[in-house]
Amino acid sequence: MKDIINKLYRNHSLIYKGLLFICTTFLIVYLFPKSGKFKYNFEKGKPWQSENLYAPFDFAITKSDEEIKIEKESILDESVLYFNLDSLIVDKVKDKFETEFNKIFPDSIPEIERNLLHGIGVETLNKLYKYGVLDEAYDYPDERTVVILRGRTIKEKTFFSNLVKPDAISKIIESSLINNLNKYNNGFVSLFFDIIESNLSYNKSFTDKALEDEFKNISFTRGSVEKGTLIISKGEIVEGEKFQLLNSLKSEYESQVWNESNYNWILFAYTLLVALALLMLLLFLRKYRYVVFEDNTKVTFIFFNIFLIIFLTTLVVNYNSKYIYVVPICILPLVFKAFFDARLGLFAHVITVLLLGFIVPNSYEYMFLQIIAGIVTILTVSELYKRANLFISVGQITLIYIVAYFAFFVIHEGTIETIKLETFMWFVLCGLATLFVQPLIYAYEKLFGLVSDVSLLELSDTNTKLLKELSNKAPGTFHHSLNVANLAESCANEVGANAMLIRVGALYHDIGKMINPTYFTENQSTGINPHDELSSKESAKIIIEHVINGIEIARKNKLPDRVIDFIRTHHGTSMVYYFYRKEKELKDIIVDKLDYSYPGPKPFSKETAILMMCDSVEAASKSLKEPTSTKIDAFVESIINKQIEEEQFLNANITFKEIESIKKVLKHKLSNIYHLRIEYPE
Repeated sequence: MKDIINKLYRNHSLIYKGLLFICTTFLIVYLFPKSGKFKYNFEKGKPWQSENLYAPFDFAITKSDEEIKIEKESILDESVLYFNLDSLIVDKVKDKFETEFNKIFPDSIPEIERNLLHGIGVETLNKLYKYGVLDEAYDYPDERTVVILRGRTIKEKTFFSNLVKPDAISKIIESSLINNLNKYNNGFVSLFFDIIESNLSYNKSFTDKALEDEFKNISFTRGSVEKGTLIISKGEIVEGEKFQLLNSLKSEYESQVWNESNYNWILFAYTLLVALALLMLLLFLRKYRYVVFEDNTKVTFIFFNIFLIIFLTTLVVNYNSKYIYVVPICILPLVFKAFFDARLGLFAHVITVLLLGFIVPNSYEYMFLQIIAGIVTILTVSELYKRANLFISVGQITLIYIVAYFAFFVIHEGTIETIKLETFMWFVLCGLATLFVQPLIYAYEKLFGLVSDVSLLELSDTNTKLLKELSNKAPGTFHHSLNVANLAESCANEVGANAMLIRVGALYHDIGKMINPTYFTENQSTGINPHDELSSKESAKIIIEHVINGIEIARKNKLPDRVIDFIRTHHGTSMVYYFYRKEKELKDIIVDKLDYSYPGPKPFSKETAILMMCDSVEAASKSLKEPTSTKIDAFVESIINKQIEEEQFLNANITFKEIESIKKVLKHKLSNIYHLRIEYPE
């Protein structure tokens, strides 16, 4: 059991990468469409690019959205209106009529006229309540069918025009009186207005339910296509009936071929393809960017960004695919180039675009545009910390998008007359969104502890608080650091290393000397050497501790780990040879070399190896007396060759050819510093 635990501990980094790989794969597959993909791409109004298409099986023709809409509107116009009838109202009104009639028309008027008025009143009531009186003026066409409900049963079916509206009551009453009774008009009308009550009210819930049932009965298909029928020929424009046939085949294909029975097979196939793409990325990192591969934080950062782009694109596609080009995909290579390098940025960008091909419509066109834009991003964006460069590059990327899309449109359409200018607007918005990369880089630096060129530029400013403090407390060390920074930057440019990173590392590599500045010769301006009062072992301990002190100061001031690496490694595991030799000469005993050796580690990158060389050469060059070109050449050779013999560069990815180039630069720079002329042979 203990052996298993030890084995797991030793391989914890690989186990983490495996879990990250599996989680990212499943998360991406989760975002993918959960059905098979129709193997043909087509767009309305564009030519059919594939060969002649014949129906692979019988399928029904689905109605278009416009057809469904028209059918729904027709059902809505012809739908039945339901009204509730209050059957008690009629009897109530008739009783009130008898009572009020006797009050308004007393026995004093002629009996013939009174009986005639009473008969007309009863007849008018029957006319008003034949179908019913509405409670309000509803705005429906007269020809709409109406069903009158008494309770839950249907009493009568008629047209809306037969129902009495509130504003029509007075006209019906006035038209009832014959000419010789017009003198009783006012009393007759006032009588009816006092007693008339509505007995019909609109039953909205019942009407809506009936309408919903009608909508449910709508058929979404019309007719069918038999197997083997020619659907569309190559080059034919996809529009009208052809477009509807293709849409019908597509939906039938996905529902018929990719049904629930083989749903798991679809997921398995998607998982295989996504896993294959992500595996290629991991293999690339392991073979060509091993330092990145070993760092779990960096691998997590890469996978997170790929997933984030796929997630954003999926959201946009699900909302409306016409906005697909608004998603700033080119942020991905920009971010990776800022934190890593151009080659890694482009490789990850291509992998991401290939995965997006499963999600987006017109995948070939989309992938072509995005890969071209990614290449342009990598080629044009240099020195991201310069704001003007980013704006210029974003302009170039936007231009490439527009030109490429225009070319695709002309190929598909054969004309520019139907081109939509709003699509170009999406590319402009995409370019503006790409400018968001600057704050995004800052956020990533805080979240993942990474360092970009923007931060390095800020750290290289000699007016920063920490470098100001170094300048005040240890001016000699500060001057030494500046010289080392200039030498290291020149060497880095010669061998293709990160010049900005190495300059910052050189500026901060000796900040630990601020603790005991006078114990280092470059800061001893009074001629007093405090080491004279210490033993060799104590002196060596103080000298060696400047590395540990430097790491502590750097962490306290929140310097990035990539900069702290230069502090840790700039002496490697070399010895404080002066005090070791002094101790050995004083005491003829065996001296423990570990007491006089730096704790390490040895340089493990090209940049840290270059700093080690430049630091040693610059520091030792102060001891040269009457320097000449010959002396400088021999001096540089001896120092760096000794470091090679001590295997200080064993862990760094630096070649002998690059070391020779660095020697050449150092010799040339030191010769210029000491203003030497070329020595001519005698």
